[in-house]
Amino acid sequence: MPKTDPYASLRYGEFRTYLLVRFAFVFARTMQFIVIEWEVYKLTKDPFSLGMIGLMEVIPAVSLALFAGHIVDQKEKKGLLLKCLLGFSVISLGLFLLTWPLITADLSQHFILYSIYFLIFIGGIVRAFLGPTYFSLFALIVPKKVYPNAATWNSSVWQLAAVLGPALAGFSIDWIGVHWSMCIIFGFSALSLGGLTQISKKPILNPKIGEPVMKSLKEGVKYVYDTKVIFGAIALDMFAVLFGGAVALLPIFAQDILKVGAEGFGILRAAPAVGAVIIMFTSAYYPLNKNAGMKLLAAVFGFGLCIIAFGISEIFWISVIALFLSGVTDGISMVIRQTILQLKTPDHMRGRVSSVNSIFVGSSNELGAFESGLTAKILGTVPAVIFGGSMTLLTVLGMGAIFPSFRKLDLRKDIEEHEKEENS
Repeated sequence: MPKTDPYASLRYGEFRTYLLVRFAFVFARTMQFIVIEWEVYKLTKDPFSLGMIGLMEVIPAVSLALFAGHIVDQKEKKGLLLKCLLGFSVISLGLFLLTWPLITADLSQHFILYSIYFLIFIGGIVRAFLGPTYFSLFALIVPKKVYPNAATWNSSVWQLAAVLGPALAGFSIDWIGVHWSMCIIFGFSALSLGGLTQISKKPILNPKIGEPVMKSLKEGVKYVYDTKVIFGAIALDMFAVLFGGAVALLPIFAQDILKVGAEGFGILRAAPAVGAVIIMFTSAYYPLNKNAGMKLLAAVFGFGLCIIAFGISEIFWISVIALFLSGVTDGISMVIRQTILQLKTPDHMRGRVSSVNSIFVGSSNELGAFESGLTAKILGTVPAVIFGGSMTLLTVLGMGAIFPSFRKLDLRKDIEEHEKEENS
């Protein structure tokens, strides 16, 4: 039997509420993205319009990220998150109305499309504040001694919602249509908003309230760069997502290479998420804190190998296994990265560190899809995937060589120190 308590963080009532809030929000957001893609393409029949959806969201999210981190570190976290979720709920309500035939019957297609883009842009502004606020509130709800366990459950709930949201979106569009699918999304956004009211206000732990914005932002960026463990974790994540974006090319593999159609595409799309969810729940019972640095490097290296195997495979079940294992390795790296960020970031810096993380990691999903598409156009689909996996392997080897302290990272010492601080 494992010596650690796999449910340590779940014994805190507010953390259970936090997980409910996070699940409801991520479920609503990921479901909304799929439904909006469907509706926009139905309106335009133009693939470029789908690219505009990501662009409309990522521009404000990345542009405002550092400023948002400064604001988060200066404000009370629960109240700020309440405003963010309220903003998301208003956006969900707006999209619900924009897909209601009774309202849109007399509106032009261009007006509806540009209104959707406008709401997505506003959603990008909200997104800039959401990540740092969630990250900062997390640290105020559970004691530091259970951060690793809490990070595991937090990542697991996020991944589970990110799997179920798109899955339900596909079924609900077919069963009840876009409009009532938007109603479900609004319901989950309201659930997240209501759940947050059950969490108490938290103290502001920043000793530099009122610090000039530019000085504050510079301090946040400098801290991430100087703290090589955090910098290494962010860089690994960024390059793995940037070069390992094979998921963006799955429609091509399903239709033209593996020839498995829409049903096979769904299985391929779900395989990485299933692997990630399994490993995340498993890690609650068997923590990954011992030799965390080497485990993280090994996991990202394994992820690169899985991407190469997927690119080479012409057999459906081998491709599914390769993607499943890529999810397993990505799940391991996600849990360790989140634990590193929580343990190594001072309370008064959490908003800014999370913002720097969101700039590089958050935008790398969109850039990774772009990189995969561009290299596929230049090199061909299979060579593009192999190239991406190979670059991931080289990144791991480079990070291990440049940051020897990262290879020696063991998070058990940090956890023991936090336990001593709380017990003293």
